[in-house]
Formats: sequence, structure tokens, C-alpha cells
Amino acid sequence: MRGLDGKNVIVTGGGGAIGGAICRRFAGYGARVGVLDKNLDGAQRIVGEIRGSGGRAEAMAVDIADHAAVKKAVTAFETDVGPTDILINNAGWDRFANFIDTTPELWDQLIAINLRGPLNMTHAVLRGMVDRGYGRVVNIASDAGRVGSSQEAVYSACKGGIIAFTKTVAREVARKGVTLNAVCPGPTDTPLLAAVAGADERGQRVRAALINAIPMKRVGQPEDIPGAVCFLASDDASFITGQTISVSGGLTMHG
Repeated sequence: MRGLDGKNVIVTGGGGAIGGAICRRFAGYGARVGVLDKNLDGAQRIVGEIRGSGGRAEAMAVDIADHAAVKKAVTAFETDVGPTDILINNAGWDRFANFIDTTPELWDQLIAINLRGPLNMTHAVLRGMVDRGYGRVVNIASDAGRVGSSQEAVYSACKGGIIAFTKTVAREVARKGVTLNAVCPGPTDTPLLAAVAGADERGQRVRAALINAIPMKRVGQPEDIPGAVCFLASDDASFITGQTISVSGGLTMHG
């Protein structure tokens, strides 16, 4: 894809399954990648893989829910590497439960990571992008934010908020050379999905039901996500902003 070689990219949640796949893909296109994750060991593992393949990457531990910590991490990255060209707000977390069984404490955790975190990160890099007249922000939302998802009420609300946030800020900065778009993964084979489904007979039924509902008859893999992300961050998508793209095997089709 055009225009990714030499770009400086920050990926939050870069030490996880989807985040790691995104980081590796950007590095493969020649970008310099800041792998941000609350779990430093996970971030360092991804950096090791990228460097082992001849790519360029740096690991940083940061809690994206902490605005001051985010500003510090972005400043450190930009001091070492240069201005942030591309931001991928990928970090997310959920705990499955019916809404009536949840607590305000859980709501606060979910909102802090899934909504406030991307706001913090975008706030930290957007002004520089606007001043330089160039920037790409891709927010990893979820199909749960488009159509809802049982036992994910607050998570769905956060992801729906991210979609609306993406469209709104995209309008605000459209004339400044900065684009914002959202990618919505469907059910994806990650540790979170494995933990929810479990390995017992019930878990196998849950997984089978998911597969049956997806027209392509499989759950997504982490490597299915980076193509859409990198495209939206590339020069090939320079005239695309404020859009929401599902990567879900056809589970959610929007006209």
C-alpha cells in the first residue's frame, strides 16, 4: 500500500493478538511502530518479532485510561522517533455479563479502557497532526457498537461511542489533511473469545453457533484485521474519512 514506508505509527494494545498482527503488518510495510500496551512483556515480545524480521519498533508500557501517562508516552515516542503520522486505537477489554448483573465499578473500567482511552490517545496526537497538515487515525471499534451484542451492553455502548466520535472528529479536521475512520471486527479468535467460550461442551456449542451465524462459516483470525487498518492509514485511502468498515465475514451487512 502506498505511503506507509517510513511513517511513524502508534498502536495501542499492540502486545495483544489483534494489536500484534497490526504492528507486524505496519512494520512489514516499512513503518516505524510504537507498540504501546499496559502489559510491557507483551509489547516487548511483538517488538522482538518485528526486529527479528528486520523491522523497526519500540515498546512502551502505558495505561491509556490515564491522560497524563498517555501524554508522557506520546512525548517520549515522538522525541525518540519523530512526529506521529498514524494512530491506531486498538486497545480494548470486556467482561461478558448480562447488564443487570454488572456493577458501576465494572462500567467505569470498561468506559476507561474502551472509550476514554482512545479519547486520551487522540487528544495527545491530533493537534500535532493538524498543525503539520497530515495524519491518519484508525479506531478499532466493534460490530457490537453497530448492532449490539448480548452480555456486552457497556462495551457495545463504548464502541458505539467510538464510531460516533470518529465521525465527529473526522468532520472537524477534514480540511486539515487528517482522516479518521473506524474498523469493526466481528467475532475474532483471540484469548478473550476463548475465555468466554471456554473449552467445555458449552463452549464448543457457543463457538459452533457463532460460526453458523457468520456467512463465511468461520470466526475471524487476528491476521484478518490489519489489511483494512493499513489501507485506511495509507495514501490509497486519502479521500476516505468518517467511515466505518466491518471485518466480520459478512455477519453484519450494512447498505
